[in-house]
Amino acid sequence: MKKVVIFDSGVGGLSVYQEIHALLPQVQFIYAFDNAAFPYGELDDATLIKRTNHIVTLLANQYQADLVVIACNTASTIVLPSLRQQLTIPVVGVVPAIKPAALVSQTKSIGLLATPATVHRAYTHQLVQQFSNGCEVKMIGSTRLVEMAEQKLRGKSVDIEELGRILKPWQGTIDSIVLGCTHFPLIKQEIEAAFKYPVNVVDSGKAIAKRVALLLDLPSGVIASGNTIKNVTYSSAATYDAAALNKSLNAMQLDTIQDLNYPHF
Repeated sequence: MKKVVIFDSGVGGLSVYQEIHALLPQVQFIYAFDNAAFPYGELDDATLIKRTNHIVTLLANQYQADLVVIACNTASTIVLPSLRQQLTIPVVGVVPAIKPAALVSQTKSIGLLATPATVHRAYTHQLVQQFSNGCEVKMIGSTRLVEMAEQKLRGKSVDIEELGRILKPWQGTIDSIVLGCTHFPLIKQEIEAAFKYPVNVVDSGKAIAKRVALLLDLPSGVIASGNTIKNVTYSSAATYDAAALNKSLNAMQLDTIQDLNYPHF
């Protein structure tokens, strides 16, 4: 059985897990999130690299993983080179899906919705320059949307009016939105509902899933035979509303959260 480690600073990477799991249900998944250091956008690069490399290599070795997915845009822009030096298995990162959004835009005006850290990184601006295909790319950096996604997974409803206020600068000015944080697909329906007209909302989850299937050389949609696969979950700190979160995880066929036993700092 193939094994895949998926890593994020919080539960946003679950949006990526869901896409990969839907395509490759025959794989065992190890989902880990470093909530002790959440949000990653506020860490210095050295700390982020140290924590990510430690946790990911530990789990990859423990489970003899076949592939790693860094399901965090902030971490993906920083840790991939060092992590790939430490591991002999493929490491897949995530990047904002600017190119596909630009290709389908009719008005040539798109929005990039991300965390403040991603919006301000030079790497993001290089992606825009390279893949915007002549589109104007407007950006909003929001930590509040990350919090909304975290709360939704714990059974809380998203305030559409508050969401609308955050996205108000884009009303009537764009036709496509790039979700540049893996948390945001978890509230995709609410983001669409916040607009008074149809918008094309794009994320990179399906593309990542297809990439993983290709690298693992696995057929998609195969149901594993025999016993149900135990997909495990780890966090680096106790999480609030743990019972509600575990209920959501269990519904996604992920086991109850275990402690990583990794120091906060």
